[in-house]
Amino acid sequence: MNTIIREAKIIDSESPFHNQTVDILIVDGSIKKMGTSLPNTVNAEEVKLDNLHVSQGWFDSSVSLGEPGFEDRETIANGLNVAAKSGFTAIALQPNSYPIIDNQSQVNFVKSKANGFATELFPIGALTKESEGKDMAELFDMKNAGAIAFGDYNKSLENANLLKIALQYVQDFDGLVIAFAQDSNIKGNGVANEGIVSTRLGLKGIPDLAEELQIARNLFLLEYTGGKLHIPTISTAKSVQLIKEAKAKGLKVTCSVAVHHLVLTDEKLENFDTRCKVSPPLRTETDRQALLAGILDNTIDIITTDHNPIDIEHKKMEFDLAKNGTIGLESAFGALSTVLPLEKVIEKLTSGKTTFGVEKQTISKGKIANFSLFNPEGKSIFTNENILSKSKNSAFLGTELKGKVYGIFNQGKLVLG
Repeated sequence: MNTIIREAKIIDSESPFHNQTVDILIVDGSIKKMGTSLPNTVNAEEVKLDNLHVSQGWFDSSVSLGEPGFEDRETIANGLNVAAKSGFTAIALQPNSYPIIDNQSQVNFVKSKANGFATELFPIGALTKESEGKDMAELFDMKNAGAIAFGDYNKSLENANLLKIALQYVQDFDGLVIAFAQDSNIKGNGVANEGIVSTRLGLKGIPDLAEELQIARNLFLLEYTGGKLHIPTISTAKSVQLIKEAKAKGLKVTCSVAVHHLVLTDEKLENFDTRCKVSPPLRTETDRQALLAGILDNTIDIITTDHNPIDIEHKKMEFDLAKNGTIGLESAFGALSTVLPLEKVIEKLTSGKTTFGVEKQTISKGKIANFSLFNPEGKSIFTNENILSKSKNSAFLGTELKGKVYGIFNQGKLVLG
């Protein structure tokens, strides 16, 4: 299929057309020509959208989909369609399915289920067998099958020696270890951020220390072993500072923050809304501002949705018993646009490709067409009608968002929402 995208403003600092409004002619999945008022000589489908902006395709470094095992929460097919209509040309799939993605055959299975979709799926393999934190999984085999990193989703590795061995082992094939940081002993039975809100609501608190102590330990291990470490979804001001100091030392550490931690605080828990129960928990306004500052000074490398569909049976229950997690693909761009400048939003939605070794495509002639289409202007309230996922557990329901995502062009396919 040939396509002409009309009057698109290019937001891509690596492109010679950055901040210019041009037409883009795509032939057989590659950019054939870019310029103003391009003639349609190849019988191409024409796309013209209000205030259209185009950037490099967005990449989400943490998406849970459920399949295999939890198809009632989300399937790979629907999840990839949701991602496409939310502006993401690629996602990293977390291993928290049933069975856990901890071997070569499971990696092959999820990759085969993703064939033919416009949004590409890159599996993350579990770091330990069944994500139980006891024995290292078959990392090299999974790497050969297509796994782009290794980590146990939202589970902190209590065995420091096992993390040390993993960091040493993956260096032989330039692997990336993901280490979620939350000390389970300090967390205890906590369900919300330890502070004024949790005290007022009578909820057991999770102190900042649970995250920071684990990050400090993991950074010490990284300094000892070398290798590459990614710390996902940090949530406290001190965590930002610890990672900033580690980078200054020259350690190969990267980190991400979830959209909800940049936009929401623990004040959202006032009505015991379990859709806002996430891991790590929503923190204070002071933490939120520190995370935004970490984005602006590039201490934080990646913004992720940390999209985690949970069925209503595990969300609509007492706060203490409800599962952690919020969906985030559909609301990501609109929520981020309310707290960050456009170019920084785009930068942090695409920079994860570098961290995870996914090929980037600049928007210029001769390159493969891989980009996101959106309008950065306009405001709207996020409602149930905006949710495309099978599960409806969004922390952003009722929140005012800015801008609109049109869709993506990738894999030779145009997907519009």
